[in-house]
Amino acid sequence: MKSTVEHLSPTRVKLAVEVPFDELKPNFDKAYKKIAQQVRIPGFRPGKAPARILDQRLGRGVVLEEVVNEAVPAKYGEAVTEAEVQPLGQPDIEVTEIEDGDKLAFTAEVDIRPEITVPDYASIAVEVDAAEVTDDDVDEQLKGLQARFGTLTGVERAVQDGDFVVIDLSATVDGEAVEEAQTTGMSHEVGSGQLIDGLDEALVGMSAGETKQFTTKLVAGDHAGKDAEVTVSVQTVKERQLPEADDEFAQLASEFDTLDELKDDLRARYGRVKKMEQGSQARDRVLEALLEAADVPLPESVVQSEVEVRAHEAVHEFDHDEARLTEYVESQGQTREEFDTELRTNAEQAVKTQLLLDKIADEANVQVEQQELMERIMMQAQRFGVSPEEYIQQAQQANQLGAIFADVRRGKALATVVQSATITGPGGAEVDLSELFGTAGDVEGEAVDEAVDEAIEDATAEGADAAAGPTDDGAQVADADTDASDPASPSSQVEADATADTEVVGAPDSTSRA
Repeated sequence: MKSTVEHLSPTRVKLAVEVPFDELKPNFDKAYKKIAQQVRIPGFRPGKAPARILDQRLGRGVVLEEVVNEAVPAKYGEAVTEAEVQPLGQPDIEVTEIEDGDKLAFTAEVDIRPEITVPDYASIAVEVDAAEVTDDDVDEQLKGLQARFGTLTGVERAVQDGDFVVIDLSATVDGEAVEEAQTTGMSHEVGSGQLIDGLDEALVGMSAGETKQFTTKLVAGDHAGKDAEVTVSVQTVKERQLPEADDEFAQLASEFDTLDELKDDLRARYGRVKKMEQGSQARDRVLEALLEAADVPLPESVVQSEVEVRAHEAVHEFDHDEARLTEYVESQGQTREEFDTELRTNAEQAVKTQLLLDKIADEANVQVEQQELMERIMMQAQRFGVSPEEYIQQAQQANQLGAIFADVRRGKALATVVQSATITGPGGAEVDLSELFGTAGDVEGEAVDEAVDEAIEDATAEGADAAAGPTDDGAQVADADTDASDPASPSSQVEADATADTEVVGAPDSTSRA
């Protein structure tokens, strides 16, 4: 076999392949055997008709077609290996010549993983917010705890912010009742913003037995994006009375004996939350700086695939009704053209992130341990409310296990970058985030197939007992937001290619979800 490669662009190549017919003998043998099993020729048992008889009865063209269909994919794979390119997506193949007894020639155009020069991420410097916990923060946490032990008491006054009310709701659009907006006896905390826009403002000042109308824009359902006339009636008004914050409350609400001990515990707990938020902020800002400094050619077919996934997800929320999606977009102050442009921009950013982090993972020899993969699977299973083995089964059916593996690997690659970057707080002092990001990029790991196989075995063996999520905060913070976690969701071609690798090579996957 002879093959040549022509670089059409930094992200696309054209392979030209010539295969002598003497190399196709195994393919001809398989073709004749397959065809012989499918036809009935008088005088011969099924599968026993010789090649010359098949040629006479069916024509040489039938055999050649079968040979080409089997040989071309295999020879394309050999040509890819010989050219030392990493294809992304399916090739556009054209058979250019078939000379019976002489040669088979074809061309294949395919997008490839581009060459990327990774910026010096040790020179990246970002500033993050402080992780200090103030007295006001502690007081707010304490009030939240008090609210859990509060009692509701009926009051004979107008509704105030923070009250709890029982209400009846109804709505119409252009005089037509909106069925999904009709409810009676609903309990609602005024000021929580959990229901429709404008409701809390309308409720303040009302009293039990009063009814009021207001106009709002619906954001879901068949009338999403349309103005609705909403009628709200108040049945009862209650205020929440909080228990006194003292030692007795501390003993009631916690394992501590004094209020000071409880406050110290709240301060420590909220401090950990603030540290996690600081780590997430550092991760996001480092990634933003990294992407800004990198030049990453984007394979058009991969970007288009990501665009299609995101567009599908957007219109899916409106029962695949493009008109309703457009109406909703316009109700949010954006034209459909602006929405589509933003969607493509985000898709391009996602693909750029995938490719760049995969390159970093390759250069830093980032590996993924089987336990790390299992932790991610358990975390996602818990998120979707299924057992780990059920989640793995769904992921296998959707061809997403490789994408999950790639997600973990990219998160570790980004953690490596964060470790090397300079992170400072508002005062310029360097922030130590090593407790969150660990030693990503330095661990020894396993090949993807081995890690996936062991994770499947573990999930099957552990069953429902494995549903507890990971406790490693660092692994969660290091996640690059490459969310290909839902095995039922569509995936871009970059994700699909992740499952094709048998060794730990950077197979990029969705950042949207990839």
